[in-house]
Amino acid sequence: MKNQLSLLIGILLFNYGIGQSNSSINDLEVSGAQISEKQADIIFEKTKIFPDNTQLSIGIIKNGKILYYGVKRSGDTLQKVDNYHDIFEIGSLTKLFTSTLLANFVLEDKIKLKDPIQKYFNFQVANDQVTVLQLANHTSGLPKLPSNLNLAAVDQSNPYKDYDEQKLIKYLTSELEIITTPGTKYEYSNIGAGILGYLLEVQSHLTYEELLQKYILSKYNMHNTTTNNDKINLKLVYGLDLNGKKTSNWNLNSLVAAGGILSNIEDLSKFAVAQFSDTNEELHLTRRPTFEQQEYKMETGLAWKIIKPDANINIYAHNGGTGGYSSMITLDTRNKKGVIILSNVSAFHNDARNIDQLCIQLLKTLYTK
Repeated sequence: MKNQLSLLIGILLFNYGIGQSNSSINDLEVSGAQISEKQADIIFEKTKIFPDNTQLSIGIIKNGKILYYGVKRSGDTLQKVDNYHDIFEIGSLTKLFTSTLLANFVLEDKIKLKDPIQKYFNFQVANDQVTVLQLANHTSGLPKLPSNLNLAAVDQSNPYKDYDEQKLIKYLTSELEIITTPGTKYEYSNIGAGILGYLLEVQSHLTYEELLQKYILSKYNMHNTTTNNDKINLKLVYGLDLNGKKTSNWNLNSLVAAGGILSNIEDLSKFAVAQFSDTNEELHLTRRPTFEQQEYKMETGLAWKIIKPDANINIYAHNGGTGGYSSMITLDTRNKKGVIILSNVSAFHNDARNIDQLCIQLLKTLYTK
């Protein structure tokens, strides 16, 4: 299991940005916190590099029971903080919600996974080879970002805010270009997930926010999850850029389905625990393998990455990142274990992948006797 989980760490995210070295004092409490000294030490080692005002909100699930543990850096000291109610951007964890919406549509027989996306639009798509399934499992052959989004010419602190529905339609009708044959190769695509969300909106005549509320948030009592900053009723933990300075939140606009959700660890833990019951058919469908990445000995469901350390364990994982935040979730649904981390560590920080590594290493501690 150790080698397989180490492999997972290596392929989930990326390294960007500028490194930062800090001397740090470990003041993470374990008494009364129900985490072990080993877990506290792992948290400290993986977070001590991050700048002042960094926060992590952690959910640890064992046997279906949830433990919350928060970390904040103040000056040179890392200390425990209660922040399980506080709100963070969750970045690409949003794609798990998008795939869950899709699964609901499939179960209601409103959409078929193998249908070409052209079937669900009343305008001509520039390339009609792509299917709904391929958008969801990143085998569409689409690039990571649309060709009509010039990142060099936009506000770097909020790069997607002006990418509206008209630009997305223009991309779909005149600029959509396939870089690999659909269905043959895994290529992570934010524009693919954005298109999928837009397709669901068009098919339902509801906004993405309305779809979330109808199919997921109300069902699982996730009252503090939204794509709308104006709906946040609890404290928002502000994001930090790669240099540790306060940065703006991202407005994903027409690409909201790729990474536009804000939530807290309490709500995400409800979503995670719901995965443990196969009576939630739509969640089960999102975890069903749809494509094998042979080079990584990994499978992909509808957004979920699936790794099998041994015959009795499937690890379902996904991470996320924006200009001011990084996040990750790992679940073992059979054994009812999991770890979720939300943070205000920029995805462009040189050590952002420490969040991934921390999540995996904390999950590993749940298997020790």
